[in-house]
Amino acid sequence: MASPTVAANAYANLARILDGVGSGKGSDSDQAGPSFASVLKDALGSVVEAGRKSDAQTVAMASGKANVMDVVTAVAETDVAVSTLVSVRDKVIQSYEDIMKMTI
Repeated sequence: MASPTVAANAYANLARILDGVGSGKGSDSDQAGPSFASVLKDALGSVVEAGRKSDAQTVAMASGKANVMDVVTAVAETDVAVSTLVSVRDKVIQSYEDIMKMTI
């Protein structure tokens, strides 16, 4: 189960991405927002960072320097990040398959 902190972070990340869409932060002046590759790179980076935080908390707990609650929170954040990434991957694959089924 996701904690309120995890949900708040997810909403903050979404707001950051949506703010970038309207600001024209792209390499081309015709581009309306960040490229799909940059959004995907940011998403993967946040999942990797959540995994690193979870690993660091686990190691700290094993050495007696961290609280169990901190480890559980870090693992839950990583679980939410990975689940979100898998959902996005599934939607991208489904969209690709739908496009490939279209007749020209």
